[in-house]
Amino acid sequence: MLKPAERYLTLRSLGAPAILLSLAMQGIFRGFKDTKTPLYATIVGDATNVVLDPIFIFILRLGVNGAAIAHVISQYVIAFILFRGLSTRVGLLPPSFKDIQYRRLLLLVKVIAATFCVTVAASLAARLGSISMAAFQVCLQIWLATSLLADGLAIAGQAILASSFAKKDYEKALTTASRFALVVGLVLSAILSVVLPFSARFFTKDIGVLQLISFGTPFVVVTQPINALAFAIDGINHGASDFTYSALSMVLVAIVSIICLFVLSFSHGYVGIWIALCIYMSLRMFAGLFRIGTGSGPWSFSGASSFVHIPCNQFITILPCCSFQSSWRKAEKSKKLEWFLP
Repeated sequence: MLKPAERYLTLRSLGAPAILLSLAMQGIFRGFKDTKTPLYATIVGDATNVVLDPIFIFILRLGVNGAAIAHVISQYVIAFILFRGLSTRVGLLPPSFKDIQYRRLLLLVKVIAATFCVTVAASLAARLGSISMAAFQVCLQIWLATSLLADGLAIAGQAILASSFAKKDYEKALTTASRFALVVGLVLSAILSVVLPFSARFFTKDIGVLQLISFGTPFVVVTQPINALAFAIDGINHGASDFTYSALSMVLVAIVSIICLFVLSFSHGYVGIWIALCIYMSLRMFAGLFRIGTGSGPWSFSGASSFVHIPCNQFITILPCCSFQSSWRKAEKSKKLEWFLP
């Protein structure tokens, strides 16, 4: 299992420049509020991957290497489509270190921390044996696939909040992103609870793997609302340009979660890994809510000249937090609360 994995990752690494370029360009298109072009590029790229996979793997008999090559080609197809679309809309200049906003590079730290936590979980599952690893990967891929749906809420939250700040209509961002995230999470939970127990045989017929998948299914189902809220709150914090807190809080969450992974995997094995991943996503959600709920950073009430008016009774309903109570009482008569932004 180790040697094929090494060959696969070595070939996959050739697609890293295309992936990074695509992610950067997708962010630019989102800034233009154009989500259709990245969607079109992703569909074309994924379709290319689906077509090339059986050709390289079975017809050309390249096996795992063929799967990696097909994926790399699809990533460059996506990058090419995005680059071509972007070049028709803006003037592309050579990169300059003077124009880099280094504060936003902290998001790279956040991505590394989040990815490292999941990677540690996969590593611990692999150490439990091939059956545990196979079951974990099936559950993890389903978990990540549904999480990507929820991650779309984060993208929407960024765009909505950036526009809301400009229009001084902050309430729209919170109500739209948080409530819709909760609904999506609950719907995903309901669908997976019905479909997943029967669809597991689509991935494998091994009895041992199927049994472990059944143990992981409840965790995949229960965490859907948590995942949706976590990604939505992430998007809201990014829209407020709260990059420093997002990165540092994710590092702290990852450290705590990795400790839980080692402890729980040692004591409870396969199930312990999933318990730790549930803790990881719960901490990620609470970290984002804590920043908004305590009114700190860009969510502070004092120390700035601009503000947003929010109906107080609706705001307390959205984010019930004891730290708001004193401010709420002061603003109760006017039914409005001045939210100061830095």
